[in-house]
Amino acid sequence: MTQWYREADKKTRRVFWTCFAGWTMDSVDSVVYSYLIPLLMVGLGLTLTQATSIASANFFAAAIGGWLGGWLCDRFGRARILQITIAWFSFFAFASGFAQSYEQLLVLRVLQGIGFGAEWAVGAVLLGEMISPKHRGKALGTVQSGAAVGAFIAAMLAGPFAAQFGPDLGWRIVFWVGIAPAILIFFVRRESDDSEVFKEAAKRNRELGRRTGLADIFKPNILRTTLCAALLALGVQGAGFSMSNFLTTFLSTERGLSLATAGFCVMFNSAGGFIGFLTNAYISDRIGRRMVFRLFGIGFIVTALFYLFAPLGSSLPALMAAGFVYGFFQFGAYASFGPYFTELFPTEMRGTGQAFSYNFGRAGSALFFTGVALVAASGVVLSSAMAMFAISAACCSILATFLLPETVGRELIGIDELGEPEASATKPATAES
Repeated sequence: MTQWYREADKKTRRVFWTCFAGWTMDSVDSVVYSYLIPLLMVGLGLTLTQATSIASANFFAAAIGGWLGGWLCDRFGRARILQITIAWFSFFAFASGFAQSYEQLLVLRVLQGIGFGAEWAVGAVLLGEMISPKHRGKALGTVQSGAAVGAFIAAMLAGPFAAQFGPDLGWRIVFWVGIAPAILIFFVRRESDDSEVFKEAAKRNRELGRRTGLADIFKPNILRTTLCAALLALGVQGAGFSMSNFLTTFLSTERGLSLATAGFCVMFNSAGGFIGFLTNAYISDRIGRRMVFRLFGIGFIVTALFYLFAPLGSSLPALMAAGFVYGFFQFGAYASFGPYFTELFPTEMRGTGQAFSYNFGRAGSALFFTGVALVAASGVVLSSAMAMFAISAACCSILATFLLPETVGRELIGIDELGEPEASATKPATAES
């Protein structure tokens, strides 16, 4: 499991830990908002619909910001744009703690989402291009295990930690903690941290006088990959957020737990997710990207139904155990996004393709969890609404794996290897890019 790390040079190890920490704090800020919804409803006077609409707006902003960020990292370099995105989303996460109204929090979370959306894709591309094909799943899957660590930290912050300060101040302090990732920009070296694969592709583009644009991922020779990758991301994230955005609310209203206890309980979901990430990372390089998404998708459906409807009552040990297994599949499914998307898209548009696909899924998932809120508001039991949308989304992810190629062990490709000629890149009037 750690062979790839022992074989890595100092630069790759530093990039690995920077991306791991960045993805951890990215996850904290992403997940913590959903855990804070009950506090925001009390402290800021939001309705469930308003709180959910802010999450939806944040995810749509992340999709736009991620797409732009991915293109910028293809255009100006991975490491440089990674620094900018970390600084951007850290600042606006911190600023969210000063919001005084629904409108202010909405604007701040939209701005935060613009930078937040790009960070994952840029970091995944940067590391994915440095790792050999035989270890790509293990390395990137381990990096993304930071999401489970982040969700664990988010549960602690939004639960036991925030409870120490009361509903008016607790959520603000949690948002202020969001400034912490900004320190990571000092561990990224701009041009020197870009991969040799990227540098060679950039040099080739300059020699040919071409550069890729935002719309190139929709050209005929890559369109199918873009659409199916977006469907896969939509399914996995729509399923996860249809559950995670309402877990503390579900545990407090239907299971009878206090908010602090519910937050503690959710931490066990994250612990299971951490093991799920590492398991996915290990088996992905063995059984293939498509099969691992299918296995985790089916596991998610079974364990989510058990977690929501099994007669566990308010038994904390039973809920923690069920949540651990459920979290294994929910979070663990994310581990193969990095290696799979890195292998699917050519170097010259890898950032654009990954960022668009992943963030399309993130934005589209808003339709699922907003649907949960609307259906629950119409009188349907929350757990039933969660199950309805989560299972529908999981089925989308499984379907996508039958429409995409297997890529495990694949060497990274460039535009010229796609099969269709220069139609895949935009040629400017001058040779300078």
